[in-house]
Amino acid sequence: MVHITPKDEELIALLKVDSREPVASLARKLGLSRTTVQDRLKRLEETGVIAAYSVRLSRELDQGGMRAFVTLSVEPRRQVDVGRMLARFPQIETLHTVSGKFDLIAQVKTGSSEAMDRLIDGIGQIPGITRIETSVILSTKLDRR
Repeated sequence: MVHITPKDEELIALLKVDSREPVASLARKLGLSRTTVQDRLKRLEETGVIAAYSVRLSRELDQGGMRAFVTLSVEPRRQVDVGRMLARFPQIETLHTVSGKFDLIAQVKTGSSEAMDRLIDGIGQIPGITRIETSVILSTKLDRR
C-alpha cells in the first residue's frame, strides 16, 4: 500500500490543473525544494499513483460533435458480457458501474445527432440491456480531468 502525504495530495491537485507546470513552479507553490518535488514525482510515478500524463484538447478543438451520458439497466449476471460488447464502440469514452436506478453509465461522443441516434440504437441491440436513458451534454461548466 502506497502512503500518500498531504503534500503529495497538494502536488497531485496542482498536476490535475496543469500537468506541464514546471517543477520549480510546483516547488514554490508547495513550499518545497525543487529536488524534493522531483523526488516526490518520481516516487508517485514508480509506485503507480501517477499512472500517466495526458493531453486535453482545447475546448475549441474538442467542441465538435455531440456528447451524452447514457445510463443503462442490465439483466442480472449479464454486466460483464454487456461491458465487453460496449467496449467495441469507439464512441464510448468512459464506462462506469454505478449504484442506484441504473447499473452502468457511459459518456459517449459522436459527430452528429444522427450518429448519436445510430449509436444508441446499436447499444440497445446488445443482449442483456433492459433500459437506456440518454442525457445530451449541453455545456461543461467545470472539467478538472
